[in-house]
Amino acid sequence: MRIAFFNRSYWPDQAATGQLLTELSEDLVARHGCRVTVVAGRPLHASGRAKGSETWSPVAREAHNGVSILRSNGTRLRPGHFAARAANYLSYFAAAALASRRLDRQDVVVSLTDPPIIGLAALRAARRTGARFVFLCEDIFPEVAALLADFRSPTVDRTLDRVNRRLLREADAVIALGDRMRRRLVEEKGADPSRVHVIHNWVDCEAIVPGPRDNAFARAHGLVDRFVLMHSGNIGLSQNLEVLVDAAYRLRHDTRIAIVIVGDGTSRVALQKRVAELGLTNVTFLPYQPKARLHESFAAADAFLVSLKAGIEGYIVPSKLYGTLAAGRSYIAATDASAEPAVIARQHQCGLVAVPGDPADLAAKIATLASNRELTRTMGERSRAAALQFDRRAAVRAYYDLFARVANLATAA
Repeated sequence: MRIAFFNRSYWPDQAATGQLLTELSEDLVARHGCRVTVVAGRPLHASGRAKGSETWSPVAREAHNGVSILRSNGTRLRPGHFAARAANYLSYFAAAALASRRLDRQDVVVSLTDPPIIGLAALRAARRTGARFVFLCEDIFPEVAALLADFRSPTVDRTLDRVNRRLLREADAVIALGDRMRRRLVEEKGADPSRVHVIHNWVDCEAIVPGPRDNAFARAHGLVDRFVLMHSGNIGLSQNLEVLVDAAYRLRHDTRIAIVIVGDGTSRVALQKRVAELGLTNVTFLPYQPKARLHESFAAADAFLVSLKAGIEGYIVPSKLYGTLAAGRSYIAATDASAEPAVIARQHQCGLVAVPGDPADLAAKIATLASNRELTRTMGERSRAAALQFDRRAAVRAYYDLFARVANLATAA
């Protein structure tokens, strides 16, 4: 089966969407014998270097772990402001549209939503190559843009809504990352319910396993003897981490507790500035950790924070939740009650649910876990048990089976 993906973020980019797409693409090649091409952009946050990312050619061809990559070289500005994000998106879209002309016959063309308009290039490529078109909704637009962006434009919102609805209407299959997202697509966007399939994001339960709190990562950063509440992943606009900083301010006199924010993203600089203004010594910022050290960084935490701005549940599904589960750690879901992290926390009794946007409630939940280590440990054990239903191999198989059905190809046992 020949499959082409369109998404700006891909290896060696460390953004969550890029990492997940890399794992999916490589597993489709290695485990299911597919021929996979990814029309990707230049990496913004990377620990390694992609050969094509350093050329000024609009499109560079490369390969990595059996996957063919058409590197569509756009701008690579730090996405701290709307203008920079827009430049990155539009320049990638233009290069990706050019790169799509280099695709040969495909069975399935899949569009993700980074950026939200990239589906137009993918849809055109599917029609040109005679492939089925699958729309993988990592985010729902324009709601995400309206809730998160530092730029407001009714014209942009209307355009994104029309693009989103067209892609949903013309897709042979639509993939939602959770049940709440599926309901939003059907009830609010008019998607055909028979074409919308739920496949959750995943975690590699063999690569990330529960580990000892006392490890090299924890010792290097002075975390061994403290209760560690960690946020790990993208430090973006959707997580509302300003509330975590305000909660840390309320906990500043509790020397047991350390707040550790691992990763990078749009909001990191502003958060660091706020921490400095408040004079907080209980908040530490660390860079993205390479995959080889993820198990240690995850194990260094007693509990994790999974947060979303109020009202955004279902438009975005936090992928960081699944790594938390695999690491066997409890977590606080600072989200609306209907969001996937809160639902899983209640169903499996593996986490606490905090009111989104309420620093006092978040601080109280952190203090509860710090004061009751047995509760924290027990919920962590339940997290690991829950993680097994979101294992990487099962998710990739679900994608493969869906693509094969859409392309009218027989699946192997």
